[in-house]
Amino acid sequence: MAQRPISLNSRPIIPREAYGLAGGFLLASAAHLSRLPLWLGTLIAIIVFWRIYLARRSLPSPGKWLLGLLAFAAAAGILIEYRTLLGRDAGVALLVVMLALKVLETRTLRDGALLGFLGFFLLVTNFLFSQTITTALYMLCCAWLLIVVLIGMQFTGTWPGWRQPARRATLLLLQALPLMLVLFLLFPRIQGPLWGLPHDSHAGLSGLSDSMSPGSLNSLILSDAVAFRAEFRDRIPEARALYWRGPVLWDYDGRTWTAPRFVFNANELPVGEPSIEYTVTLEPHNKRWLFALEMPMQRPPRAIATRDMQLLSTTPVRSRMRYNMSSRLEAAYGADDSETVLKRALQLPDGYNPRTLQRARELRRKFNDDRQLVAAVLNDFRNENFVYTLSPPLLGEHAVDEFLFDTRRGFCEHYASAFTVLMRAAGIPARVVTGYQGGQVNPVSDYILIRQADAHAWTEIWVSGTGWIRVDPTAAVSPARVERGIASALPSSDALPMFVRGDFEFLQRMRLTWDSVTYTWNQWVLGYNPERQRQFLANIGFSDATWQKLAVLLFVFAGLAVLAGALFAFRDLRRGRSDAIRAAYDRFCRKLARRGLPRHPAEGPLVYARRAAQSRPETAQEIASITECYVALRYGQSATPQAVREFQRRVNRFAE
Repeated sequence: MAQRPISLNSRPIIPREAYGLAGGFLLASAAHLSRLPLWLGTLIAIIVFWRIYLARRSLPSPGKWLLGLLAFAAAAGILIEYRTLLGRDAGVALLVVMLALKVLETRTLRDGALLGFLGFFLLVTNFLFSQTITTALYMLCCAWLLIVVLIGMQFTGTWPGWRQPARRATLLLLQALPLMLVLFLLFPRIQGPLWGLPHDSHAGLSGLSDSMSPGSLNSLILSDAVAFRAEFRDRIPEARALYWRGPVLWDYDGRTWTAPRFVFNANELPVGEPSIEYTVTLEPHNKRWLFALEMPMQRPPRAIATRDMQLLSTTPVRSRMRYNMSSRLEAAYGADDSETVLKRALQLPDGYNPRTLQRARELRRKFNDDRQLVAAVLNDFRNENFVYTLSPPLLGEHAVDEFLFDTRRGFCEHYASAFTVLMRAAGIPARVVTGYQGGQVNPVSDYILIRQADAHAWTEIWVSGTGWIRVDPTAAVSPARVERGIASALPSSDALPMFVRGDFEFLQRMRLTWDSVTYTWNQWVLGYNPERQRQFLANIGFSDATWQKLAVLLFVFAGLAVLAGALFAFRDLRRGRSDAIRAAYDRFCRKLARRGLPRHPAEGPLVYARRAAQSRPETAQEIASITECYVALRYGQSATPQAVREFQRRVNRFAE
């Protein structure tokens, strides 16, 4: 049946279309519903299923006064919940509930089309929360479903079922693929996001802090979230050499170590040939610090190096960051640090940890050489009954005293803090360094995966004539921690994420394979920044591409992509319908041939029909009608899908 012009204003939404729009909206908003408050998610679900009920019962939509009241109540609730109607979280919540109300008030085909297109806008907001490959696949499925629904609303004749709109939607997405690739590769890139977001866009980001107290790292250790990944140019160093330097903590108040509020840039980085070169892909953590192996030999772009060899970005890291680094392992520095710097590294608060201070005085009287004193303390950690555990007893006012002489059970921050206090009390400048230690090698893509569970703290001491050197007291207590990772060092009774433990080899292998896919996605899709775009253009012969040349390239290749897609669609449309029509007519001819009326090779359809009608007058009218329909479809302009299916049915009903 041929399609006829319709009025978008007057044509009402039928139940099938209402179901499709409601289902498309629910799928498009499903990811957001898990982030919304329970009351708001429940309200949205009630509104959508209310619309489904109205469509099923053929009842009218509620009046505008009720819709207005619901909109006002929802907006007031969001304002109370988020204390604003702006920003990422509140704005998306408001958008979802308003689109749910739009589902409820949809009456005409125009309303349905508008709702479908607004659904695409809702899909894009998912990228404000996540840009992973799973999010992209989810959005692709949602977009496909919305296109299916929009196509399904255009049928005015016999409903062919959802299979045909689904095929058309798939074809449209395939035709859009060349244009998508052109826009992705050639659209001018800018550094950073396209728009600024309020602070709530970075809420919930985890990572190291600029302070450390007993138990502060435990929440990170219990997380298997990725902190960063590192890909080495040559060999991957041994795990015990992988100390990823982060915040350096100088000041101690008796319980908490903190980083200085003001930092001073380094006059110069350590000189010499780097022993290792690698690339770091850092996940966003909303802080300024970057991570590199000790000791860094270069600064990443838009970063500084402080005098205590900490790398800091000029702005908080709010999006995934990739930078090349080189380091020289086991290097010392700062042999010429001033007296002011060294005095700060000796400061201790008054009135805290008297037993530790007494122990330090005893060690100093026994050992004049700093290195011998350090070795004696490490030997005590190694041979006394110290236990490395995630669940140590709580410590009181004199935390270091209680840890060293009473509980002797703790985690890396306990050992680093106690050792640093002991060194300062003995007259050796010392400070705490936090960061990550070790990492898991992903054999699929040969890179190091560093999770939050690899968070670690150690100590740096200053030795005359040498400078600052690393001392890790945790390694004396539990060598397995720095050689094989945290899972090997902790007893099975201590809680750790399943994938950090690695108890299930098959699941671990699947996890690493998926992480490799994610890493590739991050590098080549999310990491396609201005530098990579310039590199790509240089590889295809446009090394000096300005934005003007880039615009010309974009328009030329986009035009070619659109033209190729149009030609493909036209050819596929004509060939698909034509082949179906020809196949049905050939079947009709075979039926006549079985009656003794084969078609001659040079005989046209109309001539053949007249001859067959003369031989079989009882079916002459049916033969003429089928032939006329075939000629109109084959050579005319009326080959709509409905007409083709009707022709096929008539051929099938034709009796031999």
